[in-house]
Amino acid sequence: MNKRTLTLAIILAVVPAAATAASVYKWTDENGVTHFGDREPTGKNAERVSVRTGKISGGQPQKSAQEQLDELESRQADEAGKREESAAEEARRKQREANCETARSNLDILERNSRIRIEEDGEQRYLSPEEIQEQRQKYQEVADENCGAESEGTAER
Repeated sequence: MNKRTLTLAIILAVVPAAATAASVYKWTDENGVTHFGDREPTGKNAERVSVRTGKISGGQPQKSAQEQLDELESRQADEAGKREESAAEEARRKQREANCETARSNLDILERNSRIRIEEDGEQRYLSPEEIQEQRQKYQEVADENCGAESEGTAER
């Protein structure tokens, strides 16, 4: 009987220790419902909870739902601001490219033709050599401003 009592005492001592050694995980689903389980969920951030104390392991205090919501809204606002900035930057880049292309095209026309005809007040006339030079300077400035490093080949003309 002594052996049975000793075996029973050992079993009773080991079983509670084994039960408390099991891991318990806490997580919140997409609907905001908190769940507890003995297995860590896949694809979700779970916190390990101490069964004896009821505290979350890791030492980080858990944020309230309002703090989490404020943090999420802040991140979403930052991302929306970055998207707006990138869209505005893209529009500026496209405008610069169009300005560059137009200025280069006009410079090419001015270089190829010795006489440039324009329409003024319903009448057509030819530009003087001085006016052609003024137009070259004007379009070269636009090209330099909008074409960046690409305009250097045009500036040497």
